[in-house]
Amino acid sequence: MKKKLVVLSGAGISAESGIATFRDANGLWEGYDVMEVASPEGWRKNPELVLDFYNQRRKNAHTVKPNRGHEILAELEKDFDVTVITQNVDDLHERAGSTNVLHLHGKLFESRSTLDENLIYPIEGWELNLGDTCEKGSQLRPNIVWFGEAVPMIEKAAEITEKADAFIVVGTSLVVYPAAGLVHYVPKLAPVFVVDVNMPELPKRRDLHLVEEKASTGLAKVAEMLKYRFIS
Repeated sequence: MKKKLVVLSGAGISAESGIATFRDANGLWEGYDVMEVASPEGWRKNPELVLDFYNQRRKNAHTVKPNRGHEILAELEKDFDVTVITQNVDDLHERAGSTNVLHLHGKLFESRSTLDENLIYPIEGWELNLGDTCEKGSQLRPNIVWFGEAVPMIEKAAEITEKADAFIVVGTSLVVYPAAGLVHYVPKLAPVFVVDVNMPELPKRRDLHLVEEKASTGLAKVAEMLKYRFIS
């Protein structure tokens, strides 16, 4: 039986493909105040601005490709039972070939009803506009978890993490909760591998491996460590 490998990925892995990280030191995302484009308050205030913002993110996402970091995680499925828990809303993990991806913060290429959050629809192309409605006649919004909203997949993510034989943290600063708290659910005997150019703060563990590199080169090293430990 394959060992269970759980990966927590963040904006750093997609940054190598040309997708801007969620917010910079000034609290801006692509020049916008994040609360204007990523909160229920921003949506109520100016839904057209929010829709246009995500349209541009979608348009950009169509122009980028998965990088070597995404590909390595997909390739690890040959030897491991891999689940990718991602904070990213793009589809680069899936496009690289990962078959088991859990999106904590929603999906860029999906919309959902403002009346019934269970009504979710794929977005063909890149545009979602005012007047686009669900089957109940309610305006569609991006299927993104905004600031101040619950993270519906976090309990499932915690359950998956509790069963990990090994855990990888890649491209995340571990400052956004509740996602950052997943590291506390990793079993004590499971090794934790952290890949990032800027090391996040981590709880002290006996079996902790830090790789201070970008995702593509760092994950290549982690893949070798995992195969040496579990496969050879």
